[in-house]
Amino acid sequence: LVRFGLLEPSSKDDTKMVMTIVAFISTALVLFLPVGKRRRGTSVLKDIVAKCPPPVGSGDDGKVTLKDMFQGGSGSKTVQHGATVALESVKAKYVINCAGSYSDQIARMIGDDSFYIKPRLGDYILLNRNQGHLAHSTIFPCPDPVLGKGVLVQQTLWGNLILGPTARDMHNKETRDMSNESIQEYILSKCKQLCPYFDAKEAIHGFCGARSKSSRGDWIIEPSSKDANFIHVAGIDSPGLAGSPAISLYVVELMQKAGLKMPPNINFNPNRAPIITPKVGLRGLKMGPPGKNDSDGKDEAAMAKNVICKCEKVTELEVVRALRRSLPIDSTQGIRKRTRAGMGHCQGDAENYDCECRVRAIISRENGVSIEETGGRPWPATSTLSQRWVYKDDMQKEGLEKRMNNN
Repeated sequence: LVRFGLLEPSSKDDTKMVMTIVAFISTALVLFLPVGKRRRGTSVLKDIVAKCPPPVGSGDDGKVTLKDMFQGGSGSKTVQHGATVALESVKAKYVINCAGSYSDQIARMIGDDSFYIKPRLGDYILLNRNQGHLAHSTIFPCPDPVLGKGVLVQQTLWGNLILGPTARDMHNKETRDMSNESIQEYILSKCKQLCPYFDAKEAIHGFCGARSKSSRGDWIIEPSSKDANFIHVAGIDSPGLAGSPAISLYVVELMQKAGLKMPPNINFNPNRAPIITPKVGLRGLKMGPPGKNDSDGKDEAAMAKNVICKCEKVTELEVVRALRRSLPIDSTQGIRKRTRAGMGHCQGDAENYDCECRVRAIISRENGVSIEETGGRPWPATSTLSQRWVYKDDMQKEGLEKRMNNN
């Protein structure tokens, strides 16, 4: 909150307090980039791309476990083959316990066992943009009294058609142990009842996340009974994203009641410059093999024309903008979430435009590290699909179509 200017502490002690509030509590530290040693624009992208290692993970080696989902998902230490470099103890006068599916374990650290988390997995299947026109609004089934709003059909902000999610409780053996094929059939057959005309063969990606359902059956936003300076923000499942602004304001009130002085920062600017630049077709953009249109890392006009991801028309400048913000990024996963590079039809296929390696090369150049030190996108991560690039796998596509028409 201090770093981003939302609050302005009234003293140095309060600064320390608030900064510890927003720290994410973890037992394993990841390797952060040496910001002071960054050297921008000193390497030729084409040469760095040529050194790009193969895609990260294959088969079980790249599978994200439930525990991994609690600790970073596809960017977790296990999936990315990271190493624990140090252990650290954090002391704070105030703590906000917003650790998601680990929030019950954080609560246990102060002897609070007033709730526990019951993870519920939600699986999705993402279809190509040519299917997005089939749903101009979010299509809901009749809500389930236990599982909630059910499996939906909706158009994403970027025009894809997304199907899901499931609601697989991990304490239920039947739903916990569902096969990939069973998960696909459940989603596709349910969604067919809502939107009969989508083409399951246009699937381009599948993924899964863990909701932190609480044993109380509701959100837990309150001071701990063990310590009034320890604020729980736990069990925040759907619609937690929509509710997050109101939740944050309420937590500020709770912190003030606990004694923390937080006068508003009158200099706070809520506006942020965009990372993504809207495009009109291909006007002003240039595509080609690595080296043809690459910049030197300094010429923004050249970067704005150089397309790094063909499917999503992401430019070198957009990737660089994301990297030069205050939060460090050391992986293509981080860039995907900010720019959509690699989220398109080919999903970063090396034989198409190889945006995965192009992005890794830019990260390497901007952060002054070798390309081997940049994180790549693992496979299969949480996907139920059998291939990283499903658009080239006719057998997988036929299987999806068959499962859509079952039941």
